Amino acid sequence: METGQHREVGQSKFRFAIALALAGLASLQSIHSRAETAVKIPPPQVDVASNTQGAQETAVFAGGCFWGVQAVFQHTKGVLNAVSGYAGGPRDEANYRQVSQGDTGHAESVQITFDPRQVSYGKLLQIYFSVAHDPTQLNRQYPDVGTQYRSAIFYKDAEQQQVAQKYIAQLDETHAYPKKIATQVSPLQGFYPAETYHQDYATLHPTVPYIAMFDRPKVVSLKQTFPESYREAPALVASRVGSESR
Repeated sequence: METGQHREVGQSKFRFAIALALAGLASLQSIHSRAETAVKIPPPQVDVASNTQGAQETAVFAGGCFWGVQAVFQHTKGVLNAVSGYAGGPRDEANYRQVSQGDTGHAESVQITFDPRQVSYGKLLQIYFSVAHDPTQLNRQYPDVGTQYRSAIFYKDAEQQQVAQKYIAQLDETHAYPKKIATQVSPLQGFYPAETYHQDYATLHPTVPYIAMFDRPKVVSLKQTFPESYREAPALVASRVGSESR
């Protein structure tokens, strides 16, 4: 890792240290307890029509720091690739330093490439809402605060938009969560892969305090809550052609 890369990743650890100091150890332990507990929710009543032709599909979700969201979907059966990156803003390009300022409009996001014969878009949404993050938090996710950590679904077509919106309405109507879902549903204007050192971060750095407290428990929750959708070996970006990350 270059010095600048160390500095940028270190900023995330600095944010965590500040949150720890401000909230106090007891409060952070309480946050950790909530973070590691998946919410059991029903599948969507409406799903994207099944694709039996074998064509790959993509989905883009944002839900706090992209490390944990990426890790969850890398361990999901049917996911061929999950890339950390940035989406939601008007810029033609994005990088970690810019997005971390919180004024680009981008959110830390994950682009998921999946085989619709093995996993549906609706199942990915169910895992996203249940395991990957807390969709009731507005412009934050646990210790990370700002619009760059918002909960958002970036749809690529009208069918994804409809399924996402109807699922949110379904979950709100059935009071699946004690609070209203804050997830935005927005058109995908572009996805910009994050820097190489952000890819596979949770897998490569499992003992980093932030990962151990907030991200690894999500993978455990996936295994426990969706055992039929869990796979032990993650689909790592590093194992694919380098053009998919930079």
